[in-house]
Amino acid sequence: MISGIVVSAKATKMVVVAREYPRPVKKYKRYERSRSKIHAYTPDCIDVNEGQDVKIAECRPLSKTVSFVVIEVIKKDVI
Repeated sequence: MISGIVVSAKATKMVVVAREYPRPVKKYKRYERSRSKIHAYTPDCIDVNEGQDVKIAECRPLSKTVSFVVIEVIKKDVI
């Protein structure tokens, strides 16, 4: 299960979730922030808007790019 922020909710029944994670840089012995975008399916019972924190889980491939589904909305605050 992954948590992240909804970046785009323009498509019907799909959202784009961005997650940030620290990535090590061996040369400088430090970490840099890295970001990845994940496409996730949104069921009808969950209402999601841009800027909300959501929790997503992996499922079977639903389309070419969608292999995750939104489980719950963590924060309902919209920026």
